[in-house]
Amino acid sequence: MAIEVRIPTILRQYTGGEKAVEGTGDTLAELFADLESRHSGIEARIVDGGQLRRFVNVYLNDEDVRFLDGINTKLSDGDNVTILPAVAGGMA
Repeated sequence: MAIEVRIPTILRQYTGGEKAVEGTGDTLAELFADLESRHSGIEARIVDGGQLRRFVNVYLNDEDVRFLDGINTKLSDGDNVTILPAVAGGMA
């Protein structure tokens, strides 16, 4: 089962600069474990204590997984997963 994962600029250091990688898994948790097996260090930037990190947004086919089943969201062949860390800043 092939799932395309879009990688944000801040995490591309773990994927050798790739903007998108393919992964496998029946759930997001399995997908992130699969990514970790090939891109060491990436999972810790997305998951903490078995849950998505607070300031990391993950979308499955443009749906926020927090409104689905979170890290246990089921995946299907051909799905697209987008990882978007929250960005803050600006002028005070």
